[in-house]
Parts: sequence; structure tokens; C-alpha cells
Amino acid sequence: MKRNDDLLREMLFEFEADQSGVLHFRKFLSMPQEQIERNHHVSLLSDAGLVTKVSETGFRLTNMGHDYIEAIRSDTVWQKTKDGAAKVGGMTLGMMRDLAFAYLKQEASEKLGITF
Repeated sequence: MKRNDDLLREMLFEFEADQSGVLHFRKFLSMPQEQIERNHHVSLLSDAGLVTKVSETGFRLTNMGHDYIEAIRSDTVWQKTKDGAAKVGGMTLGMMRDLAFAYLKQEASEKLGITF
């Protein structure tokens, strides 16, 4: 299964919006393909340290997850990040995170007139 970076972003926003702080991902013998994909992608988020498992089925955002959300919240920064990854033929999730942070810093520097 290919990693879907837009789905990862969407899922991070779901984690942030959930008032309980924990989203549950259950595995069933027969699941729709969409749920299989979401389960796989929550595992990828966990592998990257953006969410952490807190129970058999529950996951919560980590501090790094919150930081990454802040970096990719802007559609402009997100699009620049995806375009940058495409220009080099793809990137690891960690590289995409670093690139998003760099674009956010660049945007902040331009708006605030300071260098980070």
C-alpha cells in the first residue's frame, strides 16, 4: 500500500479536532478498503512519532504531531511541501516534516521581518 500524504494530513487534523484526545482504530475480519488504509496510515503516523498508542486500539497526538500540524496547517505551506517532495522524486515523512518546518519558518520570517 502506498503512503498517502494527504490522508496523513487529514488524519492529523482529525486527531487534533477530537475532544477526547484519543482516536480508536479497530481491526475486523472484514473491513472496507478505506478502513484498512486508515489503519495502515495510523501505524505510519505512529512509526514517525506523530501519534502514540495509548491502548489496544487508541492513539493520541504527540508533541511532534502537534508541531507538524502547525507546520502544515497552511494550505500554502502544505502545497509547497508536496511540490518540493515531488521535485526531488519523493521524500521520507521525516524529510517532509523538516521541509514543512522550513517553509513555515520562511513564511514567519517574511511576515515578521526576523530570521529564525
